[in-house]
Amino acid sequence: MKTTFKSVLKTIGLMVLVVIITNCNKQQLVTEEKANITETVSIDLAKIKERGKLIASTSYNSVNYFMYKGAPMGYQFDMLRLLASELNVSLEIVVNNDNEDAFRKLNTGEYDLIANGLTVTNDRLKSVGFTQPLVKSRQVLVQRLPKKQKGIPKRELHENIITDAKQLAGKVVYVQQGTVFVDNLKNLSDSLDNPITIIELPEEQEDIIKLIANGEINYTVCDENIGLVNQTYYPNIDVSLPLSAKQNLAWAVRKNSPELLNVIDKWLTSKQSKYPRAILYKKYFNNKKSKRIVNSDYYTLSSGKISVFDDIIKIKSELIGWDWRLLASLIYQESRFNPEAESWMGAYGLMQLMPTTADMYNITEESTPEQHITAGVKYISWIDKRLKKAGIGDEERVKFVIAAYNVGLGHVKDARKLAVKYGKNPDIWENNVDFFVLNKSKPKYFKDPVVKHGYARGSETYKYVIEIIDRFEHYKNLAILD
Repeated sequence: MKTTFKSVLKTIGLMVLVVIITNCNKQQLVTEEKANITETVSIDLAKIKERGKLIASTSYNSVNYFMYKGAPMGYQFDMLRLLASELNVSLEIVVNNDNEDAFRKLNTGEYDLIANGLTVTNDRLKSVGFTQPLVKSRQVLVQRLPKKQKGIPKRELHENIITDAKQLAGKVVYVQQGTVFVDNLKNLSDSLDNPITIIELPEEQEDIIKLIANGEINYTVCDENIGLVNQTYYPNIDVSLPLSAKQNLAWAVRKNSPELLNVIDKWLTSKQSKYPRAILYKKYFNNKKSKRIVNSDYYTLSSGKISVFDDIIKIKSELIGWDWRLLASLIYQESRFNPEAESWMGAYGLMQLMPTTADMYNITEESTPEQHITAGVKYISWIDKRLKKAGIGDEERVKFVIAAYNVGLGHVKDARKLAVKYGKNPDIWENNVDFFVLNKSKPKYFKDPVVKHGYARGSETYKYVIEIIDRFEHYKNLAILD
């Protein structure tokens, strides 16, 4: 999110009005908040397992959940994947950078879990349950270091920064609204002779830190681990002044989900999770390559791009009526957006076309990336038309097309025939046709009289469809549409 100082001033004016209205209606808001808490639904571990899916909310930033070179990444994302695997369920991630809204949606059943580094406070404990802490961190002041000046030692320049919380008296500090930083600053301000002017902004912590690095504002507060990560992106900021003792940062669940809370706590404290968790923490919080990632054109949080081929993919996807991010997910699966990719079976290029298919569309290894994508889209269209004639609905047909792109149309037709024979729906992929694709390597199925195309290593195709659709969901979370 791009923010200018003028927009900050406008925000301040609006927020003054909001404060007046809020104070006038404070009692009403408190009453409504309590009412929302009492409407908490009851969904615990058994229902989640029956559903087969864990729904988790996390925030979109350079640590928790982001995308780099077409792959979803992030500390919370990877932790959630480990947890979902432990629970033996699939994972659905919903992006929500508003903690107050996330708490509300947790209690109304839209989420099962809030996977952020949430500070455990007594007020929050009234409405949600917290897991065992993932990490401990303290709140720190974020400020800008003075610019280097010729002839002035670095040590002397650093003497001009705030080194004691009392020096914040009379200063203006901008913080993310709805966070524990606001309350902590208010308590600090109350202890000073000259109060701190606290301005709450709707922006994410990292956007506010960027304002400091760019010289638009002077001070904010964040968790130390987040501050240290951002210091690698912005070497001109200082995060050395603590404003609190170390506090527990944890995930949140509903208070009436004791089974879910218990299994998460057991997992977090188990020996088997200790090593992978440590590896993930080091990867995202102590990674010297973080600056290179964030400054890359392939870092979606700042660039809004999935790949260097986005513009071509957007145009070509219209030829088959696909969301361009779905086509991008398929291309990532095939080649990781590497136009020089070549498989051991001889498939090559961005779309990994086999030589016989490439010949059909006059494609060679010397063809341009655009020509390769055009050929791949034409092949997808060819598959789609034949499956459409078979009567498979538009939304469901996408999964069949993806499977056929991987394993061949003949094997998908065989799986549909097997579905009919065994009483399944040949026009539905999940829990119907996908079962027969998955098991087409077993003699019972590939030797069946209705099968015309024989053996297939269907486990690869089964995972292929799941991974492309799953990545597509992440792309929808993390990539702009246009």
